[in-house]
Amino acid sequence: MVKVEIRNLRKAFSSDSRTTAPIDGLSLEMPAGGITAVIGRSGCGKTTLLRLLAGLEKPDSGEIRMEDAQGRAAAPRTAVVFQEHRLFPWMSVRRNVEVAVRHLPADERRAKVDAVLALTGLAHASESMPAALSGGMSQRVGLARALAAEPELLLLDEAFSSLDALTRRQLYDEFVRIHAARPVTTVLVTHDVTEAVLLSSRICRLENGVIARTYDNPAPYPRSFATPGLGALSEEILRGFLEEEPLL
Repeated sequence: MVKVEIRNLRKAFSSDSRTTAPIDGLSLEMPAGGITAVIGRSGCGKTTLLRLLAGLEKPDSGEIRMEDAQGRAAAPRTAVVFQEHRLFPWMSVRRNVEVAVRHLPADERRAKVDAVLALTGLAHASESMPAALSGGMSQRVGLARALAAEPELLLLDEAFSSLDALTRRQLYDEFVRIHAARPVTTVLVTHDVTEAVLLSSRICRLENGVIARTYDNPAPYPRSFATPGLGALSEEILRGFLEEEPLL
């Protein structure tokens, strides 16, 4: 597991004569093994931040430092789960998950895939094709593929947003169970306050390129809408958005 520290990060994009900086002086700490939610309106820079963490973009200035348990600089194995499951339609569930560990010897590859299919509740569907899966199962396959590589940093880019409300809630519970069994430093990018409150131990509100406020969420897992304090925390976060930039 890694700890992530971001200091004064800036990333700008130029188009014709216009320059925009979705990330502009952002600083943030993400504890090792925790689930940190980055929440904000559409277009506020959430996905840009995730791409910077994944190494898919380079910052213009500032620093992203990742440390191992001994405090040494680390380049962690990183996996991303996207909003769309991005499964290969011609491959079975097992074959899709194997993609993440295709460099390993056959016996080791099989053992890792078996373990992660069992962990994610997909062992019974290992030979199914993506076309036969529900949206929730497809997203679980995407998560299983990410976990098969045993990442030290897991990035979730609106990973639950394409699902219907009931499936999404079931997958929240599944994800909490999976994370407890296999803890990994996780960054959850979302625009859904309820999702952030139910899943994360730290919630960071992104506004105007910076973290406007960080909310700690110590409520024990598993959580529900009836968990004491979560309703008040949700209201506090929503009120922060409305005070920052009213909708009307």
